Amino acid sequence: MYTTAKITEGFAAFGPYETWYRIAGDLGSDLPPLIVAHGGPGCTWDYVESFAAIAETGRAVIHYDQIGNGNSTRLPEKGADFWTVDLFLNELRTLIAHLGLSRYHLLGQSWGGMLGAEFGVTQPPGLVSLILADSPASMPIWISETARLRADLPADVRAVLDLHEAAGTTDHPDYALATKAFNARHVCRLDPAPEEVLRTNRAMAADAHVYNLMIGPNEFHITGSLKDWDVSDRVHRITVPVLLISGAYDEATPATIQPFAENIPDTRWHIFPNASHMPHVEEFDACITLVAAFLAECDAAR
Repeated sequence: MYTTAKITEGFAAFGPYETWYRIAGDLGSDLPPLIVAHGGPGCTWDYVESFAAIAETGRAVIHYDQIGNGNSTRLPEKGADFWTVDLFLNELRTLIAHLGLSRYHLLGQSWGGMLGAEFGVTQPPGLVSLILADSPASMPIWISETARLRADLPADVRAVLDLHEAAGTTDHPDYALATKAFNARHVCRLDPAPEEVLRTNRAMAADAHVYNLMIGPNEFHITGSLKDWDVSDRVHRITVPVLLISGAYDEATPATIQPFAENIPDTRWHIFPNASHMPHVEEFDACITLVAAFLAECDAAR
């Protein structure tokens, strides 16, 4: 339980589908709310629940499950051509309209930050600031960097990964076990992982349809529709203040984030020394304090 604030849940119509959302706090507060976009694509809101702690500052925090995942409408029959960046951008816009938000901050974690960058490029009305947490600006750079990180895994682990990727048997239990060695270094270094992270992991194990189509079998073997995605040459259009977050052991390495730092006009970057891909749980206190202070700074400047 990260907050004592009032919790409200509901559904926003998105065409014939429904987007589930959860609000910690009061949308009637004078402080613009924080919307949190989770990663994946294909994860659930659970593993970023810790950002609800920001509601203790009097600011409402809105989590939601993106379409195809969690409590929102599942669409297992939809193929890769359905699952696009534009789909998720339209869903976010629809949620903002449904909640009647005139001013708001947006935090995107991992894929959520990729989505956030795409959203920021459009210069949407009402956006006060943007937080891109553990997010790459370019999937080709991500692919190169995760290959470098993978090369540092133990030889026996790499051999299992190579074997099953060559054979096309990435659904084999041995491959899944070998993948955990990478995740333990570069995704979440806490052992055991917090319960909210485990909830998302269980949801992904039960239904990885969207993730498999858009990413692939894991974080470093990218075969999905996002493999060529790159926003680097467009992020100069983002006009709001941007906070970049990453961990020293993050699979989102400095090289993947550097295009944001170089090309967004108003940006600052904090690397958490004891975290990988989830500073919001690996260095919870420091991360929440940093984000809350950034939001307050941006509010004061408007």
